[in-house]
Amino acid sequence: MRNTYETETESGTESGTESGTASGTAAAGNAPVRFDTKVAVLLRDDLESWQRLNVTAFLVSGLGTAVPEVIGEPYEDADSTAYLPMLRQPVLVFEGAKETVTATHARALSRSLTTAVFTADLFGTGNDRDNRAAVRAVGRDALDLVGLAVYGPRNAVDKVLKGARMHP
Repeated sequence: MRNTYETETESGTESGTESGTASGTAAAGNAPVRFDTKVAVLLRDDLESWQRLNVTAFLVSGLGTAVPEVIGEPYEDADSTAYLPMLRQPVLVFEGAKETVTATHARALSRSLTTAVFTADLFGTGNDRDNRAAVRAVGRDALDLVGLAVYGPRNAVDKVLKGARMHP
């Protein structure tokens, strides 16, 4: 079952669909599902298409381990084939200049939001150990960020994304 969701940003209300509802039932009929939290990915606007996809996948992959409640129930088709659970709410993808990504990073940390980062150095590594070493080698304010994911209360996430625009 697909239900409509709405989420508010500084630029207005966005709509889309979300599989199931927060409780896993359609008790409210077709009423929009509203979440108190938001998952957002911010990508630097100078990335190649393949890089945007890669960075987004890596960034959201960490949320389920850090914040297990963002993961919904497993999926099953009409033939009882089981599928993995996914995030229970939409992931909104934004873009911005390097300065916007850097400022968003600082604001997210100052608000203690759950944050994942992807730096330019990670395009040159081939495994998790080297990825972690590349980030560890650089101070927080000197990270060459190409993307980040933030999770937290909807209003706080909206505030830290100031200056970013929805990805086209």
